[in-house]
Amino acid sequence: MQPRINLPPSNAEIAELLSLEASKASYVLQRAFRRAARSAFLWEIEARDLVAHKEPLTQLTHVGPFLEKQIRQWIRRKQHPPRPPPLRKEFFTLAESRLRLSKATSWRVRLRGDLQMHTQWSDGSADIRAMAEAAVARGYQYIAITDHSKGLSIANGIDEAKLKQQSAEIDAVNRELGSAGKNITILHSIELNLNPAGEGDMDAKALRSLDLVLGSFHSALRRKDDQTERYLAALRNPDIQILGHPRGRIYNYRSGLRADWETVFREANRLDKAVEIDAYPDRQDLNLSLLRIAKRCGARISIGTDAHHPWQLEFIDLALAAALAAKIPADRIVNFMSLNELRAWVENVCRVQAQRRRARNTTHKHH
Repeated sequence: MQPRINLPPSNAEIAELLSLEASKASYVLQRAFRRAARSAFLWEIEARDLVAHKEPLTQLTHVGPFLEKQIRQWIRRKQHPPRPPPLRKEFFTLAESRLRLSKATSWRVRLRGDLQMHTQWSDGSADIRAMAEAAVARGYQYIAITDHSKGLSIANGIDEAKLKQQSAEIDAVNRELGSAGKNITILHSIELNLNPAGEGDMDAKALRSLDLVLGSFHSALRRKDDQTERYLAALRNPDIQILGHPRGRIYNYRSGLRADWETVFREANRLDKAVEIDAYPDRQDLNLSLLRIAKRCGARISIGTDAHHPWQLEFIDLALAAALAAKIPADRIVNFMSLNELRAWVENVCRVQAQRRRARNTTHKHH
């Protein structure tokens, strides 16, 4: 195999070179460099391959004539950046992910659905039907609609009354799709907003009517001290089955929280709950290092694109490639379950939680 240094930079390396340029550019150019760096993760072809085939780089998102000239220079010189800092470390590109997946064809075939996406009910840009149709086109057996809960007002989070109305719409769309012979089930779920104590912001009774509950932190995400207790509290929250984008990192913006991840993932395994790979390009959280720890601890893995538009369902490849690279066993990936297996898993997690709650209440009464 050729040493990396003999090859022109990959899209991931170009993203790092663009980010480094942004740090020393004027404000106007800074924005252009940053935007192109983020976009590089979704370029479907390696920029170096376009150059080799004498094709213009301006066909790549957010690359104009000025950036094309700069990128061509890096490719010609075979320029490689230093290793990225934690803020930009371990992000897969779509081109790299698809190359990995092409070498393990059974991996994508196992995928039955996507377990995080948003619609116009909160901060998404499409309706439930459009998201379901996009999932049908991908051959999915199910999807989970996980609009934000009421505590996240910035994302137009929904309250209990709207959750009930949404449920009626999901039932109606499921019936329509069934009548049209489309073999997909829309699961009614929610991305429950968790406070730093691991508590949700919705009535537990309303949540019990759902097929699945994903819980995520959206506040106090820049704390530098150890947050292990926060994660343990979230996993022990009886209302959730999946912990969404656990670390809370965002590319070139926020490194995310610190914790004793081994302890966190062992607790997830003990409770049989799943931790998520959020495939949104800027998040990719859990990242590869954490996935390797999760694998060692036997934790279940859930995959969601966090899509806010139908075309974003393609982000799934970023998470699938990360799970493949971390060698997560197929039987630990929730999205590889059939619909019946998925329902049985959720039911079992809920039943065990209820038993534990009853046992605790009995103990308190005796004391």
